[in-house]
Amino acid sequence: MPIVQFTANLARQTAAPTCEVAGETVRECLDAVFALHPALRSYVLDDQGAVRKHVVVFVDGTVISDRMRLSDAVRPASEIFVMQALSGG
Repeated sequence: MPIVQFTANLARQTAAPTCEVAGETVRECLDAVFALHPALRSYVLDDQGAVRKHVVVFVDGTVISDRMRLSDAVRPASEIFVMQALSGG
């Protein structure tokens, strides 16, 4: 099953453990994680269910191409990494 990991800065905001979940698309995998950790959803997705502007999602080291529907394919051995951009000065 795919593994979903989150950056440490997300873990400081809410529970964001590494999860092994079933799914064939990024959407299916993230929905499985959000079912376990609902508070995490609002940090990753906007009100329309798209990836937030300052969040980047990688599948096996490559940035996903579909930030709206999250339809990028995921293999059983894939690693999904969710990174929230940091800003400041």
